[in-house]
Amino acid sequence: MSEGIGKKTVRDIDVAGKRVLVRADLNVPLDDGQVGDDTRIRESLPTIEHLIGKGAKVIVCSHLGRPKGVDPALSLAPVAGRMSNLLGREVLFAEDCVGPVATAAVEAMNGHVLLLENLRFHPEEEKNDPAFAAQLASLADVFVNDAFGAAHRAHASTEGVTHYLPAVAGFLMEKEVRYLSALVANPPKPFAAVVGGAKVSTKIPAIEHLLPKIDLLLVGGGMANTFLKATGVDVQMSLVEDEQVAAAKEILARAKAAGIEVHLPVDVIAASKFAEDAEALERPVNEIPRGYMVLDIGPRTVKEYAAALGRAKAVVWNGPMGVFEMEKFSHGSFDLARAIANLDATTVVGGGETAAVVAQAGLQDRFTHVSTGGGASLEMLEGRELPGVAALLDA
Repeated sequence: MSEGIGKKTVRDIDVAGKRVLVRADLNVPLDDGQVGDDTRIRESLPTIEHLIGKGAKVIVCSHLGRPKGVDPALSLAPVAGRMSNLLGREVLFAEDCVGPVATAAVEAMNGHVLLLENLRFHPEEEKNDPAFAAQLASLADVFVNDAFGAAHRAHASTEGVTHYLPAVAGFLMEKEVRYLSALVANPPKPFAAVVGGAKVSTKIPAIEHLLPKIDLLLVGGGMANTFLKATGVDVQMSLVEDEQVAAAKEILARAKAAGIEVHLPVDVIAASKFAEDAEALERPVNEIPRGYMVLDIGPRTVKEYAAALGRAKAVVWNGPMGVFEMEKFSHGSFDLARAIANLDATTVVGGGETAAVVAQAGLQDRFTHVSTGGGASLEMLEGRELPGVAALLDA
């Protein structure tokens, strides 16, 4: 049995000669019909290779993007090609994920791996339609969920199929759940949460769940403006969620009462417009020019945050520190990523944008764990049970 997640994994089942349906997260960026970044494909390979090695017929399914019905631009066909190259063996492609086309493709496998077409070409997938789930399940004898990035959704391919097939976790799912749940349940101390991104509203449940467990809270990104406004700072034209100012005040008060060290930006990079060619000004937070907006944390803030994190034994980071997609407003995120990468601590990154910062900085290998699932990792930090995990067989 597998330690750590309370669910059976691919190690716990005999798959020799069986057809195994693997739900992977192959939601990769496509560039002119070519795979732009194959990280998610690579992350799915250990489970697929393990199953091949144990003599299983491996049938892989995934979603890609948010199609409204069949959309050739969001076909998984290019993914099959890239997966073939990475696996070093042919990956067959079925032009549908259910019905006669899929059934015929499974029957023709003969030692190959098969990738089914985009699940979301069928609206029944996201509706968790039982008939659609039964059709998908009919292709296999066993189900392996390795799509942590979709585990917070009760869809036909994550929850529905578990009513028809014995269901276990793949290696990526196991790794993701183990790191995030262990960190939240029993973190090494001092434990720091670094929270950024545009909106406070999406992060408040996670902050509230983490508050009793953390020793330091560091806030950046657009959401820091709402916290700064809660302390009386005039953030001028910056993005602020006015309806969340009271919630930010409440969090600051609770943190103070609990003796939690809170760090808000002391200086910022501001601009007169949200654009790459805007003039970027470095200013203390209480001297933001009239009509300007905050688009990044400043160098003094980075230095202060890095010094505070130097004491931490565990850090969870969710959300960038500024508009990292624009070079002028990316330094806060990248400099902080380098500072966290250099810590002698357990360092976990949750969330798609934060993972993108770490990847662009070439620092993936310097973090203890970089989560592949944005929404799923945030829900785990909120202490919520993920439907795609709950549906798996208990260990």
